[in-house]
Amino acid sequence: MTQEHTPMPLFDTLAHLDSTLEIQIARIKSQLSDETAAKEVHADYQHTCHFLYAYRGSAETFKAYRRETERLLQWSWFLRKKTLKSLRRNDLEAFLEFCQAPPKDWIGVKHVPRFIERDGLRAANPLWRPFIAAIGKKAHRDGEVPNTKSYTLSQSALQAIFAILSSYFNYLEQEEYTFGNPIAQIRQKSKFLRKHHGKKTIRRLSELQWAYIIETAELMAKENPRLHERTLFIMNALFAMYLRISELAASERWIPQMGHFYKDRDHNWWFKTVGKGNKERDISVSNAMLEALKRYRGSLGMTSLPSPAEATPLISKALGKGPIKGTRHIRKIVQSCFDETMKRLNSDGFVEDSDMLMAATVHWLRHTGISEDVKIRPREHVRDDAGHSSSAITDQYIDIELRERHASAKKKLIKF
Repeated sequence: MTQEHTPMPLFDTLAHLDSTLEIQIARIKSQLSDETAAKEVHADYQHTCHFLYAYRGSAETFKAYRRETERLLQWSWFLRKKTLKSLRRNDLEAFLEFCQAPPKDWIGVKHVPRFIERDGLRAANPLWRPFIAAIGKKAHRDGEVPNTKSYTLSQSALQAIFAILSSYFNYLEQEEYTFGNPIAQIRQKSKFLRKHHGKKTIRRLSELQWAYIIETAELMAKENPRLHERTLFIMNALFAMYLRISELAASERWIPQMGHFYKDRDHNWWFKTVGKGNKERDISVSNAMLEALKRYRGSLGMTSLPSPAEATPLISKALGKGPIKGTRHIRKIVQSCFDETMKRLNSDGFVEDSDMLMAATVHWLRHTGISEDVKIRPREHVRDDAGHSSSAITDQYIDIELRERHASAKKKLIKF
């Protein structure tokens, strides 16, 4: 195998994965001098494609699994000079250390498409890199730009590597392609992953921030109803029904429709969605959320409530026809509301709240809705509406113990 390697993308998008398979294998083989290694790499690549294709039901999961398996194969084939069958525990430990400090030419400063169209063919994008150096929203607003020196691998990213590669090697073992799971054999995971004692910190909005956000969305809808009644509905849905952003965007596995709001025999309203793990669930719809739906439909010139099996997309494009596909567009809509809210908070003198809102993401709306509801609803009800796999996850949103613990510590003395 070659001694130097400039990383190039290995796996295309899900839509092009099959059509570019042979082209990709030929390109990879051309970089290998050892014929035996080339055959093994061919097998590695095909098994990985089959593994990734199993996650075609969830676009975001597919992307995450593609990212981690691709990084491993790039490192294993071209730097470690090994194929999957020969990787052992010490190799995976070396890979994890590599991920924490990859070479400069493996790090990009912005997300770019993996492949581009060139003369009617799919070609690897030379600007693509396996790792991305990112900066926070506040730093970006302050004029800072990302550079390769600012690259860091967070604890959550390390946890994702462990989880995804463990699933990957379990699959390869079940297929009798490899034997053993080198990730599972890493005994001193604490060397890489920090253990957190106590509850996980849930990032959420303050009551003041949320009050300003929803009021801002209402003001935006009043000023430009054609565009921002949709914004208002999105903010309401993310908060009141604890939706993940992927549960509002259309994908190959699910297109949210008006008819997914439905009434049961007791005249109670529900919303049907498909969430993480391709799991379908029904979310109870509050009276306030039902009023938000009526307002949104009224702005679209529709009847106040949907009829059974109404197939109209829930979140439609502002221009053109059809639903919004992917999460990026919805993320921009939410961020525009956050931006306007920050202006209002600043002008009203709430500078600290505005600065803190700068770090907020779309997911904070879900966290905030859950956190508010566990104060007044049975946790089992919140758990099922949120799609949590266990009550232990929902318990992380209960602040009572933390408040009592801090209250008992607040008056501790240092000088007696």
